[in-house]
Amino acid sequence: MRRMSISVTRKDDREANENVIRRFNRRVLQSGVVATVKSKQRFEKPISKTERRKKAIIRKARNEEKTLQIKLGNFVPRSR
Repeated sequence: MRRMSISVTRKDDREANENVIRRFNRRVLQSGVVATVKSKQRFEKPISKTERRKKAIIRKARNEEKTLQIKLGNFVPRSR
């Protein structure tokens, strides 16, 4: 993994801290470091199309069964 150093220096002594932080945040976003870290955070092994389709069909069937049970009053959804 490659490390990148992002440095921001004050333009003068009177520059506000908020401006320095804002410039630093902008540089970090433009460098793409945050995006790459987030994409690597949730890595999943690649699976075949058929496997994905099977899982989607099962998920859809479960969801439909759940909505039917809610309509019938047999299932009480959890409140968040």
